[in-house]
Amino acid sequence: MIKRIQDMDVTNKRVLLRCDFNVPVKEGKILDDSKIIASLQTIEYLIKKGSKVIILSHFGKVKTEADKETNTLAPVADRLQELLNKPVIFSKQPRSLYLEAKIDSMQPGDVILLENTRFEDIPNKLESECDPQLSMYWAGLADVFCLDAFGSAHRKHASTYGVAEYLPNCIGFLVQQEIEMLDKYVLQGEHPFTIVMGGAKVEDKVSLIEALLPKCDHLLVTGGIANSLLYTLGFNVGSSLCTKDPEIIARLKTILVQNKNKIVLPTDVIVGRSYEASYIKHINYTEITNDDIIGDIGMNTVNEFTKIINESQTVFVNGTAGKYEENEYATGTRELLTNIANAKCKKVAGGGDGVSAIKKFNLGEKFTYLSTGGGATLEYIINNGHLPAIDNIETVEEL
Repeated sequence: MIKRIQDMDVTNKRVLLRCDFNVPVKEGKILDDSKIIASLQTIEYLIKKGSKVIILSHFGKVKTEADKETNTLAPVADRLQELLNKPVIFSKQPRSLYLEAKIDSMQPGDVILLENTRFEDIPNKLESECDPQLSMYWAGLADVFCLDAFGSAHRKHASTYGVAEYLPNCIGFLVQQEIEMLDKYVLQGEHPFTIVMGGAKVEDKVSLIEALLPKCDHLLVTGGIANSLLYTLGFNVGSSLCTKDPEIIARLKTILVQNKNKIVLPTDVIVGRSYEASYIKHINYTEITNDDIIGDIGMNTVNEFTKIINESQTVFVNGTAGKYEENEYATGTRELLTNIANAKCKKVAGGGDGVSAIKKFNLGEKFTYLSTGGGATLEYIINNGHLPAIDNIETVEEL
């Protein structure tokens, strides 16, 4: 059994806690704080135990110095302070003498949040390439490491994987819940098992599709991924987003031939045109013209998908049916998710857009479980319950 935080002596210890605070922020304001809220159980447990809590998290991608201006965890520090109703010290650098001095002066129950771990990717990708010196530096700040960032556990980064090499370690309550729920409702879920997959770029998901297909009974495909599959079959998708990469298309052809009884594609769509803002039309997928841009699925597709969903025992949602943020293209996603929410089966969602849409349409309470992971959730399913950072945590014998 993986060592849990409740299996560790953390009283009065310095605990290095890896959270996933990669939340959506616009103009300095957090749009969805659910990931921060999901971490509170572990943080409050440590505070109650008198631990000195040192929190690491990434935030967005940091490829240039300019990215540091926008991808700061400062708004998260402010929100965490509000949620905990106690001061949260914020270190403006993930490594500094200031940070070390602040940690030296911490009292039991104090909380400090380090700046975005990916600041260390400039210029040499020390975080994302799991640099041992950086791992040792962060490990040297604490007595215990706790992994509570399920959404980052598929990455062998210094802050998720590397630090566990140098400290006694465990998983927090959020990771425990993710493992329990995904094992119960997905890995050991009842069949027929249906996956509803959306997303923009098929290049990002073709390997995942190949790995997921043997595990499911039906794969209902929407979004840009469906566009690429329709294009591969020889249909015109107009100016819609789709792959033109010959290698990817060859793989998609193989997928379609080998899984023709599992994969279900849209039969009708909602299209617009880039040069005519008021143009919106409901058409059959065979009627798409060169100027059309697919923005949503039509109700015929929603109804066909729903028939399959209603015959399923387990449904896993990843992604949306279209541009659900825009009202004219929201119907397909809303109606499909509503029908899934009302289906008499176990329904689990993982992935940022899918979960965000479920929350937007106030359907969260009707889902069996909403995973905090995106790519991590998919990788966990594909690899039968294994993720690198979790596999690197110590184990204990079950009594």
